[in-house]
Amino acid sequence: MSINQYYTLGCSGLRVSRLALGTMTFGTEWGWGADRDTASQLFNTYVDAGGNFIDTADMYTNGTSETWIGELIRERGLRDRVAIATKFSYNADPGNPNAGGNGRKNILRAVDGSLQRLDTDYIDLYILHTWDSLTPAEEVMRTLDDLVRAGKVRYVGLSDIPAWYASRAQTIAELRGYEPLASLQLEYSLVERNIESEFIPLGTQHGMGVMAWSPLASGLLSGKYKPSEQGNEGAGRLGTLAGADNPVFNKFTDRNWKIVAELESVAKEVGRSMAQVAVNWAANQPGIASVIVGATKLHQLEDNLKALDFDLPVKLRDRLTQTSQHHLSFPYSFFTPGMQAMLTGGATVGDKPESYYSRVKIEGKPVGVE
Repeated sequence: MSINQYYTLGCSGLRVSRLALGTMTFGTEWGWGADRDTASQLFNTYVDAGGNFIDTADMYTNGTSETWIGELIRERGLRDRVAIATKFSYNADPGNPNAGGNGRKNILRAVDGSLQRLDTDYIDLYILHTWDSLTPAEEVMRTLDDLVRAGKVRYVGLSDIPAWYASRAQTIAELRGYEPLASLQLEYSLVERNIESEFIPLGTQHGMGVMAWSPLASGLLSGKYKPSEQGNEGAGRLGTLAGADNPVFNKFTDRNWKIVAELESVAKEVGRSMAQVAVNWAANQPGIASVIVGATKLHQLEDNLKALDFDLPVKLRDRLTQTSQHHLSFPYSFFTPGMQAMLTGGATVGDKPESYYSRVKIEGKPVGVE
């Protein structure tokens, strides 16, 4: 597998790279990130390697990310070559309650702003950035469908939402003939595996490919922190933001240090960087359609782009999977093989015989079989 092999996103017809280029680092407005020249290097290196999936959001670096992406694509005439994913939800106008959230008024405002900054007539994948806990799924899905029908958007998705909300949204789309959800964008890595309990089965069963963000756990798995070299907890963005209100950056735990130690060991055995092994593991997990990789320096991206160039031996993959096993909370603890055997009286029971699934599959899910 390599970056220039393309697969359909969920059950859509959109063909994308298994590694997407994350561009939250395009711009220095937030006190960190890449300047314009570096962003250009990152973009060109990614597309020259065969990548075609660019991820951004209207609020990344206060809109600079979208603006630069639009410029970079136009400079090389790549609009038909790349698939742009951008997101809406966050508010850039304090005091104005309708300048954020997921209501129809804000979605229609936000999409026009993104189209202008990206300098394009359409967005390939338009994603609700974060659940606002207020707007009904019916309103969101109707509005997104309107955007598809208007030609402003090609496909739609959700990010950082409860599983029940995503399930309801997809059901509404199916029932009413709206554009279905093609993707779910969620945090996933060796240290953050909670989506396996609910979201992965949801996505694989109902046609939503998971786009995994932060596969390096905000840098914890990048190789910057090596137990064998007494990696410094105070270093880098994680050290600076440790203890902050955002749980994304609270990664320094005993469990996570054990995972980092095992990752370092496995990486040495296969002769690869820790970052490459971590991304490889995530990209080859069930239900993962694409993994978002970002960087502030060219050598970081160049390293990440090699993450699909090798097969991780099963024994080593199993070691990482075992070490990073997440705790199954209720009710998921009832769905383990041991508990399920209590329902079948110990007899071996499957869904269908293996020959039943011998026809064409999309992301491992059989299609065209009744």
